[in-house]
Amino acid sequence: MNKLKRTEMFQRFQAANPAPKTELEYASDFELLAAVLLSAQATDKGVNLATRKLFPVANTPAAMATLGIEGIESYIKTIGLYKSKAKHLYETSVILRDQYAGVVPQSREALEQLPGVGRKTANVVLNTAFGQPTMAVDTHIFRVSNRTGLAPGKDVLAVEKKLLKVIPGEFMLNAHHWLILHGRYVCKARSPECKKCNVQDLCDYKLKNL
Repeated sequence: MNKLKRTEMFQRFQAANPAPKTELEYASDFELLAAVLLSAQATDKGVNLATRKLFPVANTPAAMATLGIEGIESYIKTIGLYKSKAKHLYETSVILRDQYAGVVPQSREALEQLPGVGRKTANVVLNTAFGQPTMAVDTHIFRVSNRTGLAPGKDVLAVEKKLLKVIPGEFMLNAHHWLILHGRYVCKARSPECKKCNVQDLCDYKLKNL
């Protein structure tokens, strides 16, 4: 995909959805961090169902730490890998409470030192909470980038670096959300809905379902 096609792709995404947002529900930087931490190998819908009960009880690092691991587990049992996630969320909350005065840090290095927070989670928080032009490559973005020819790569890091290089700067802040939503609802893994895709004429996918 060349530069003109990439620009046109994101112009269309922008026209269709001028202000894309994450589907995770949150009301603070900490709630976003917690929700993203819980979302690994889980759906946003499933995470939201759990956090709607959890956040009214514990929406700060101090309150979350007070719950303890078992307390957190009791709210997130419906989420996959809930035991390890409860442990990570508790430990992260303790660190934020004791070392950062309850404030979520705005640097990748600090975020990635928190238990359960990897590069993808850090990128989501930096982009969504702090408006930094990062790219969190999940399975949807990895698929869309390779299938369309937007930014082919053998692994998520290669795709992330390619996207940061080729996406026009004026679209970078929202590109993460546009690509996730496109992969989730249109460019699906098993049966891409090419007929309703607004960028199918720009796409390099040879097996278009038209």
